[in-house]
Amino acid sequence: MDDNKLNIKKKTNNHTTMSHEHHSMSGQNNKMSMTGHGSANMFLRRFWIVTFLLIPLIFTNKFVASIFGFSILPFSNWIGFGIATIIFGFSLIFFQHALHEIKMRKYGMMTLVSLAVGAGYIFSVASTFMSSLGVEFYLEISTLIWVLLFGHYLEARSGAAAGNALQEVAKLLPKKAHLLKDGISQEVDISELQEGDYVLVKPGEKIPADGRIDSGTANVDESLISGESKPVEKKENDEVVAGSICLDGSLTIVLSRVGENSTIGQIQKLIAEAQSTKPNSQRIADKASAVLTFVAAITALLTIVAWTFFLGEPFVFAITLAITVLVIACPHALGLAIPTVTTITTSLAVKNGVFIKNLAKIEVIKKANYVVFDKTGTLTKGEFGVTNIFTMNNIDENKFIKIAASLEQHSSHIIGQSIVRYAKDKSISLVEPDDFENIAGKGIAGVIDGNKYYIGNQKLMEDLGVFDNSSKDKLLEFSLQGKTPVLVTDKTRILGLIGLSDEIKPESFKAIDNLHKLGVKVAMLTGDNKQVAESVAKELGIDTYFAEVLPEDKYTHIKDLQKNNDVVLMVGDGVNDAPALTQADAGIAIGAGTDVAIEAGDVVLTRNNPEDIVRLIILSRKVYSKMIQNLIWALGYNIVAIPAAAGAFAAWGFFLRPEIGALLMSLSTVIVVINAMMLKKIDLNKI
Repeated sequence: MDDNKLNIKKKTNNHTTMSHEHHSMSGQNNKMSMTGHGSANMFLRRFWIVTFLLIPLIFTNKFVASIFGFSILPFSNWIGFGIATIIFGFSLIFFQHALHEIKMRKYGMMTLVSLAVGAGYIFSVASTFMSSLGVEFYLEISTLIWVLLFGHYLEARSGAAAGNALQEVAKLLPKKAHLLKDGISQEVDISELQEGDYVLVKPGEKIPADGRIDSGTANVDESLISGESKPVEKKENDEVVAGSICLDGSLTIVLSRVGENSTIGQIQKLIAEAQSTKPNSQRIADKASAVLTFVAAITALLTIVAWTFFLGEPFVFAITLAITVLVIACPHALGLAIPTVTTITTSLAVKNGVFIKNLAKIEVIKKANYVVFDKTGTLTKGEFGVTNIFTMNNIDENKFIKIAASLEQHSSHIIGQSIVRYAKDKSISLVEPDDFENIAGKGIAGVIDGNKYYIGNQKLMEDLGVFDNSSKDKLLEFSLQGKTPVLVTDKTRILGLIGLSDEIKPESFKAIDNLHKLGVKVAMLTGDNKQVAESVAKELGIDTYFAEVLPEDKYTHIKDLQKNNDVVLMVGDGVNDAPALTQADAGIAIGAGTDVAIEAGDVVLTRNNPEDIVRLIILSRKVYSKMIQNLIWALGYNIVAIPAAAGAFAAWGFFLRPEIGALLMSLSTVIVVINAMMLKKIDLNKI
């Protein structure tokens, strides 16, 4: 009975120690990379070597031989000593990290792992040379190292699968560029490029740095930067971003920002900042890991004292339980609970154009109940355009647009340009007007298809004597909505009105609706007058709005909302909104484009799409849920495992067998990793 207990305890210790070593190493990122393909292969090679060595070691173990009915090898204790010593050599890297923890006075996982493995090995060696002890843990300790090596391999693989965001971003840039000097192209490393250099980008090549097109036109794929799949047509004087792909045509670009100042460089800075931060749940896990290290050590000592001096069991049995405690108590799953989630979160966010500069803000974003949007450029396009068409006297709408746009096609005024652009978007063909006339301060006139038409303001209509009550009512309606109205007439009757204003983004409607579905209220800040603000707020279904607000006063409205204990997210362009972004519980810079490294925001979104706010909140809620699930599992496992390993349930005839304990601990780690990996399957578009 005692021997069975003893062997059981030994196996448990071994498996647990392996898992803990794996976990401890994961916490020492500055000492050894655990997330690359290279380290994964290294651990896999060691794992297979130990696997090969375990085969003969099994035939030296009396307990295993008795179960399966085979004969042990002659001189089994010495053969076991030799093989186990070789395998023990693979665990020395764990001791190096433990020494680092001790020197830093930050006792953690590696300290506990080394204590368990070292105690088990030394006791076994002593037993080999002092037969009176009678118990050896060679197979158990070696199996534990075997499991830990495989655990390290899985961790490295999961880290690589989650994606090294910095490396992925670096891949966006070409290694070489065609530098133009005196009209002659020469190939250079992109590290040699400087601001003001001219470079040639050929079809199919990546743009090496941010800049402005000096000559040439081409369709450019910016999806790797902005997330937008549709190619963008670029022409002379247009801005281009490093990492985007020139699909057709050749471009000569004068560089404006290179290296760390380029978009890619700024993105890398954001990612580096994110990787250096920790969510609050990670701090809880770190503290719990440190506490468990001391709990395990103290419990192991108490186990020896209690079983030897109070319960009268042999010292060998007591120390077996103590080693089991050290092994099984290592918070391996606890240590992986949060880092695995955050690693995948960073990768998932980057792939969706989201840069979370401070991972601690995940817990803030997930419980947000108020989102405040800046209006111009965030909810609206930030550019003047046609928002309303109202026709009268049974005129066809397309014909009405054709008349208005044909008259305005040579206008340099923003109203005229907006109307022409609207017609082109509708694929309406225009005609050249005859007898074109500019009516100063009132509008224009011209003959189209033999008929004379006028387009202009209320004063022009009154001068022509066609301004009636119906036109007056509709014009007043447009004006109250903050829109600029223009009227079109054929001199005998008004044909209709066109309302122009800063256009609301189509995505804004869906974003506001989905935020409401998530239980989040929406507010809007704008410097526009109350009529314009009220019109936009009503059209979008916004809960509250603040109009005529100066940029420097926006933060005061954030403070007012926070006084009601609301958790407030502020969404703006990151420039004029900096005070408000800083005041908010979490500041989000949206549509940053080449200004991606805005310092004020906690989160930066590369796309100018308010729907990304919805995706961000969904992501934060899913991520937080995974963190809590992993913490509960990891902590729950240790709370039960430690007393079980110490023999606390012996009164009921239950002893935690070492091999079962080791299996449970290994499974706890696998469960934590798999649960985190499930994040990769979430649909950020599904509420």
